[in-house]
Amino acid sequence: MAEAKKTLRLTQVKSPIGRAPNQGRTLRALGLKRIGDTVDQVDNECVRGMIFTVKHLITVEEI
Repeated sequence: MAEAKKTLRLTQVKSPIGRAPNQGRTLRALGLKRIGDTVDQVDNECVRGMIFTVKHLITVEEI
């Protein structure tokens, strides 16, 4: 049987303006464009690494 994949709900709460350029690019790669945007991402190592880079700009919930 296929195992259900965990999902993370990411919400942008702060702006990347004035931050390192890679942090803004990481938000865009996660699918976040502006404050208040919410996306669902699959919970895997790649996404967790991206979250670690911008953890101070987003909130994360497990679904």
